[in-house]
Amino acid sequence: MAEIYPWQTALWQQLTGRQRHAHAYLLHGPAGIGKRVLADNLVAYLLCQRPQGASACGQCKACQLLAASTHPDYFLLEPEEPEKPIKIDQVRELVEFVVQTAQLGGRKVVLVEPAEAMNINAANALLKSLEEPSGDTVLLLISHQPSRLLPTIKSRCQQQACPVPSTAQSQVWLAGALPEESAESLEELLVLAGGSPLTAQRLHGQGVREQRGLVVEGVKKLLKQQVAPGQLAESWNAIPLPLLFDWFCDWALLTLRYQLTRDEAGLGLTDMRKVVQYLAEKSSQAKVLAIQEWLLAQRQKVLNKANLNRALLLEALLVQWASLPGAG
Repeated sequence: MAEIYPWQTALWQQLTGRQRHAHAYLLHGPAGIGKRVLADNLVAYLLCQRPQGASACGQCKACQLLAASTHPDYFLLEPEEPEKPIKIDQVRELVEFVVQTAQLGGRKVVLVEPAEAMNINAANALLKSLEEPSGDTVLLLISHQPSRLLPTIKSRCQQQACPVPSTAQSQVWLAGALPEESAESLEELLVLAGGSPLTAQRLHGQGVREQRGLVVEGVKKLLKQQVAPGQLAESWNAIPLPLLFDWFCDWALLTLRYQLTRDEAGLGLTDMRKVVQYLAEKSSQAKVLAIQEWLLAQRQKVLNKANLNRALLLEALLVQWASLPGAG
């Protein structure tokens, strides 16, 4: 099991120092800051039969069963497929687990990640278990976007904001995780990851810089009318939609910011600075505001796993983007 991260030490000591635990915790914070590692360690600590100080012993029967993924008193609830919702049938299995007696005579522990993946029916099915868990049961909910959770879910949990690493902590950790990368590359990765070091490491493994280069090149060709929106959208099939919408939302915001401030230090990463400056000078503020509003609305649909036609959505985005420069 991975050790908790340096920026989590104070919270870990607080959690493990409690004499009594809440029946439900909501561990929330941005993606990529290590919430799952914190939760996994807390699961092990809560189930351990002989905890050593602030750590699970790793030797007792409970620890061995957990390590083998066969602990009868532990239930993990997550989407059956990546990026898919948690279904009501899955929550019903969880409810059946909660009402059973612990087989090892200790606690039962449930881990739900990400909690916002539950649709309304699934979330409502969980409410009774959150309000009145059977026996000594602790439910741990992990959320990257707590604003998407039902208020009734949040109100039944003890909400615990997870610490976000400082820029210095992120840089030190990422340098250790990716020792072959230059300081400049690490800084760029952290910007692309919104400052989250674990997300930066994951994006690096997915080839984010190559993907970003492909998108930036395509945007420049689009504005020069060297490629059609539909053709460009098709060439981006391998690039995740959330990533694309994050970048276009960022570029729209940078364009608007430069229109208002003329601050060249706020043009973002070097690969798009000239493009952002060009768009700011050639586009009306009204058009930039309109496309920013549209982007944010579509991004929310993407994050909510709406059933979208990817090709048509991207083509609509690129048609609007290509029309930004000019009168109007």
